[in-house]
Amino acid sequence: MLSGEEAMKVGFVGLGIMGSRMARNLISGGYELTVHNRTREKADTLVADGAGWAETPKDLGAAVDVVFTMLADPAAVTGMATGGDGFLEGLKKGTVWVDCSTVDPDFSRQMAQAAKSHGVDLLDIPVVGTKGPAASGELVFLAGGKREAVERCRPLLDCMGKELIYLGDNGQGAAMKMVVNLLLGSAMSAYAEALILGQSLGLSNKKIAEVVLDTPVAAPFLRGKHPLLEQKNYQPHFPLRWMRKDLQLVAKTAYEQNVSLPATNVIKEIYGLAQRSGLGDSDFAAIYQYLSGDVK
Repeated sequence: MLSGEEAMKVGFVGLGIMGSRMARNLISGGYELTVHNRTREKADTLVADGAGWAETPKDLGAAVDVVFTMLADPAAVTGMATGGDGFLEGLKKGTVWVDCSTVDPDFSRQMAQAAKSHGVDLLDIPVVGTKGPAASGELVFLAGGKREAVERCRPLLDCMGKELIYLGDNGQGAAMKMVVNLLLGSAMSAYAEALILGQSLGLSNKKIAEVVLDTPVAAPFLRGKHPLLEQKNYQPHFPLRWMRKDLQLVAKTAYEQNVSLPATNVIKEIYGLAQRSGLGDSDFAAIYQYLSGDVK
């Protein structure tokens, strides 16, 4: 049995590829969990394993001491948090909202103010990692917000991740996530083009991988992606449509900061073209499929 702070009642909103796996690790950690999702069926296996179900976000808020959100975009976060049925209407003063969604820093700061008006502390704590690390509890958390609130939630985060990096005030976790996903999307696109160039010069993908992936120029995550490219296995660990969305948020943030990111803007449009070709629900590694012209 958990006691003290560890006995806190936890809510989780958003049970997609990432959220469902994170929520399961909280159940495995012994926490009393209540869940809500736009579509009920995504909660069924968690409920069968002991989670409670809340009919509305407000109902969930009234039942918990801390709420996690892992949602698609700022609009989805707003829809669940605010309004008459939003969980902010249900949360007690002094509770904590941990938003793990990938959103832009300005939006996160706006939501922090909305939460504050309800007596709630918002933490922006997006994650580094995809489906596998979410399932195995090996995510990296990028935290912005009050340090005391972060520390209060540390035992919960430890159930779902291997590292917690505190970055400062509200919006700083979201800011670092923009930096990380800019690099992630760019590296995947660049590797795809490198393979295509090598093929045109008579080099095999196998030989390119043997050479390139053992050099400092290759991002470590590409070691896991390359075998999937060879197998044409684009089952989503991180759907391409969400990479496109994240790069759109990067572009929005850069505009607000009066920063020019010309290469990133081009890459964002390439992901957009890939999504429009029908690859939005495939893994973002399917940018290779699109650039190769292997789209039916």
